[in-house]
Amino acid sequence: MKAAVLRGVQELVVDTVPQPTPHVGEVVVRLHAAALNHRDVWIKGGHYAGLKFPVILGSDGAGTVVEAGPGVDPSVVGQEVILNPSLDWGHSEKAQEPRFSILGLPRDGTLAEFVSIPATQLFPKPTHLSWEEAAALPLAGLTAYRAVFSRGGLKAHERILINGIGAGTALFALQFAAAVGAVPCVTSSAPWKLERAHELGSRAGSLYNLPAWSVEFGKHHGPFDVVIDSAGGPGFETLVDLTASGGRIVFFGATCGNPPELPTRKLFWRQISLLGTTMGSPAEFAAMVEFVKTHAIKPVVSEVFDLDHVGAAFERMERGEQFGKLVIRLSSQP
Repeated sequence: MKAAVLRGVQELVVDTVPQPTPHVGEVVVRLHAAALNHRDVWIKGGHYAGLKFPVILGSDGAGTVVEAGPGVDPSVVGQEVILNPSLDWGHSEKAQEPRFSILGLPRDGTLAEFVSIPATQLFPKPTHLSWEEAAALPLAGLTAYRAVFSRGGLKAHERILINGIGAGTALFALQFAAAVGAVPCVTSSAPWKLERAHELGSRAGSLYNLPAWSVEFGKHHGPFDVVIDSAGGPGFETLVDLTASGGRIVFFGATCGNPPELPTRKLFWRQISLLGTTMGSPAEFAAMVEFVKTHAIKPVVSEVFDLDHVGAAFERMERGEQFGKLVIRLSSQP
């Protein structure tokens, strides 16, 4: 089969590799589409823990089950599925166990024509989604669902600020918040991304690269009950200033590094909760898929590439030019 194989740091090649065979409790899925995440870019650049080479990247995928391994009901063959990339979460909803991992490292991932995966990771593909949309859903959708609801506890009519709109997880957070009747606002460094976000339900937006942007923005649209952030860095204190007393800041990344200093006095005096999160449990994945079906939410697909042009998709993500998910088409649709 053809696959995007990372042979070393920045050494991504499309190559022919053996097709996987399922072990006990596993299935083989013929993938019709996969999607990139920032995680793939960090792994490719060597900025991720537990690197190993070679490895097939990719956490998101949708396709058709073609083979059932020992111990798996053979009736699963032929089913159209999406894959939950959150592996070995464990038994607690509070946090993942030490054995937790994510599809695409260390286990070979979805940037390939076929993937082997535990049958427990399969979920029926939502029928209102195309293969490309379905492939765009899993990792970012799960991360956003846990951040917004399980950790952030967002309710209808609450104000939520989503920092850095344009990436897949931030867009899902916007769509989920709008679906439950909350009041979502967003930030970006690009005016056109704010305009696109407005079409998806954002009530207001601001350019975070403008001087003192938060003062007027907070006066007219804040304070916010929930803030969603994946950037961290020097701008984190500004997000604290925009958070309501008793509010919640949920964060799942640090693309701009750690905040230089946490404003601890502001946090404790205003009783603000800092809530770290990552991925989610099997129950949250099931709830997220049901939520997407109930509200007929469609993932935003920025662009679709063939597998032979996966390098161009990585370059686009590295430049931050996408609005939504970058999807890789892997086979003709049945």
